[in-house]
Amino acid sequence: MPISDTIEGIYRSESRRVFATLIRLLGDFDMAEEALQEAFKAAIEQWPRDGIPDKPVPWLVSAGRFKAIDGIRRGARFTAYDEVAETIEAIADDTPALDDREHVEDDRLRLIFTCCHPSLAPDAQIALTLREVCGLTTEEIAHAFLTPATTLAQRIVRAKAKIRDARIPYQIPGRDELPARLETVLRVVYLVFNEGYSASSGATLTRHDLSQEAIRLARLLLELLPEPEVMSLLALMLLHESRRTARSSVDGDLIPLDEQDRTLWNAVHIAEGSALVERAFATGRFGTYALQAAISAIHAEARHADATDWEQIVGLYDALLRLEPTPVIELNRAVAVAMHQGPAAGLALVEKLITGGQLQNYHLAHAAQADLHRRLGHVAEARAAYGRALALTRQEPERRFLHRRLADLPD
Repeated sequence: MPISDTIEGIYRSESRRVFATLIRLLGDFDMAEEALQEAFKAAIEQWPRDGIPDKPVPWLVSAGRFKAIDGIRRGARFTAYDEVAETIEAIADDTPALDDREHVEDDRLRLIFTCCHPSLAPDAQIALTLREVCGLTTEEIAHAFLTPATTLAQRIVRAKAKIRDARIPYQIPGRDELPARLETVLRVVYLVFNEGYSASSGATLTRHDLSQEAIRLARLLLELLPEPEVMSLLALMLLHESRRTARSSVDGDLIPLDEQDRTLWNAVHIAEGSALVERAFATGRFGTYALQAAISAIHAEARHADATDWEQIVGLYDALLRLEPTPVIELNRAVAVAMHQGPAAGLALVEKLITGGQLQNYHLAHAAQADLHRRLGHVAEARAAYGRALALTRQEPERRFLHRRLADLPD
């Protein structure tokens, strides 16, 4: 493999770890981002000549730190000498733990909780964390929020300015503060997973790096705070992730749940996820993630699609809607109703959501509407709904799937 490809792979897998530690050392988002880019520029220049270091992350952190110090020194003529010396000394004093992998992981958690500080607006917390902790693009985040990219960009800029101007501490909150801060952090982790499990756009159905990152972050959070909703979120993601291999063909085409080869599902993930669901429910303090994980566990327990306990799934969606009455959950319940009571019952619910304007621009709502019309033999209605879904779908495997469904409709 060319060394440039190796460096690119390290950037994809490690850059956000390096970035988190550089923020701890430098105390500034923009300075850390510039230092990160300078560190990888140095790697591109030096590693082909000197070889890839045994520990790339500490090397990159060190390179970024020194590049930042050089930048501060170059700007010294505009700043009082004592202030420059104090800044450089503070950066240098924090270097002994760079070889400590656990310390680097703690930096990720510090950054997450900083981005999710309660003084920031909830949407800004999530957008900033997705951008800065996990490296999603503004466009990817905007798709997850169903919000214009320009609006998301403004939120991120304002959030970074708030952290800087309010001197929000870069630290993991104390145990008395953790529960209140945890809900937003879990939402962030789940959005990261969703972007990895079903990419918002592009040529591939999934982004394995993002879903694995979300699972890793959830494991770290569970170690830090073993609460039922943390274990429930980890369970939910593991149960979804168990189906990854079966979700697409060798050509990268989407395979729907009822057509998947269930022998390809990851039994280890299913066992761990199911055990975590049981632990969460045993506490009696479960919430929305536990209910969603329970739904996924029912799917995992069914040896084939026809054996799925749809009645129980509808009941769990009823409970979930009482806790979190959102249009997307209503859509998922409608699909479950269609499987339990028949497509006509589900279609009435889906069309009510669309005509009510709640999911008018959500491609999966139109795809569900099209599928139910198809199952009922409503060819013209199905064709129109598939067309609306295609107009809203940005991911190529989903587009190919919808085109296949459309082509299979009778004339």
